[in-house]
Amino acid sequence: MKHRIVILGAGYAGTIAAGRLARRLHDDDVEITLVNAEPDFVERVRMHQLATGQHLRDRPLRELLAGTGVTLRVARVTSVDVDTRSIALDDGSDLGYDTLVYALGSARDDHGVRGVFEHAHEVASRPGALRLRQRLHALAPGSRVVVVGGGLTGIEAASEIAESFEHLDVAIAVRGSFGDWLSPSGQRHLRGTFDRLGVTVHERTGVSRVDATSVTADDGATIPADVTVWAAGFAAHPIAASSGLAVTDRGQIVVDETMRSVSHPDVYAVGDAALGHTTVGTPLRMSCASGVPMAWQAADSIVARLTGGKLPHTPLTYVHQCISLGRRDGLIQFVTPDDRARSFAPGGRLMARYKELICTGAAWAVTHPVPYPTRRRRVATTTVPVVAAAR
Repeated sequence: MKHRIVILGAGYAGTIAAGRLARRLHDDDVEITLVNAEPDFVERVRMHQLATGQHLRDRPLRELLAGTGVTLRVARVTSVDVDTRSIALDDGSDLGYDTLVYALGSARDDHGVRGVFEHAHEVASRPGALRLRQRLHALAPGSRVVVVGGGLTGIEAASEIAESFEHLDVAIAVRGSFGDWLSPSGQRHLRGTFDRLGVTVHERTGVSRVDATSVTADDGATIPADVTVWAAGFAAHPIAASSGLAVTDRGQIVVDETMRSVSHPDVYAVGDAALGHTTVGTPLRMSCASGVPMAWQAADSIVARLTGGKLPHTPLTYVHQCISLGRRDGLIQFVTPDDRARSFAPGGRLMARYKELICTGAAWAVTHPVPYPTRRRRVATTTVPVVAAAR
């Protein structure tokens, strides 16, 4: 009987894990199923572009998976039962597994702020970005757009909207100092770009309420907003917390260095759904930059344990943060392995091209999960000791 591997979620991490497993395990021994709510792979790092009306390439998952042996199930996961090793889908069916890779990702986090889900738009998903695009194109000149959140998502959304809709009044509200995690040179470039784009920056402005035509700050001040874009962080999909897996207070699955659940060894978690750590011990942030190496580590660990090979040691460290500031400007903040800003942070048109190269490379990694020839390994019929990788 074939070993059943099920991957939940076809974002960057889930799709790469599925393809890597298929290219490293013999299809006579394993049955790999990828479950996703949409039939297409979505470039989540480009949702701010989609929201402003830019065309993104269609990437049907069936085409991406053609010839790999991976079975695609287009359905929404409603629950996971780790005791019976079964997954309930919204089409009424159940799916069993021997090994599970949980990659359901994250969605916007309202942080308990009233009115977010009723009145604010988001760019965390394709449906959300498309709704925002329709609303932005319907706005009259002089209409006010407020982006809440000063992280990468908020910065990219605000700059993209300001560049694409010069007739709109765009503002961003950030809880702390604007770009305070960047180096001094990075902050200077960021502020200069927002000044050039005409974006109003409300610093030290936490938001306590969102209404249809305004946002209310913690101090009671009101900021007029014909459209509010909520980009104040992400929360893990709630299914993990209800499954019985060990999770953090934010709902992320706690994993070891091989991306295996610390409570259920037949479950692996990757991407935003998991709390992993860098090689130097600091928590991995929710990002594509974390999800891709986490997928490599999980897939190769599964292969090693099934075939008796050597456990991998994928470097889980950071090099830089790439920030698009519209189509004609960008900022590359170089960081330490544990993600702290270094002094070097070049910006400008060339950095916009570099960011585009990074985004294109991330999509390429989905279609080339193992970018070099590899031998498909046979699953061991008996338990084979796993060899730890040399450090």
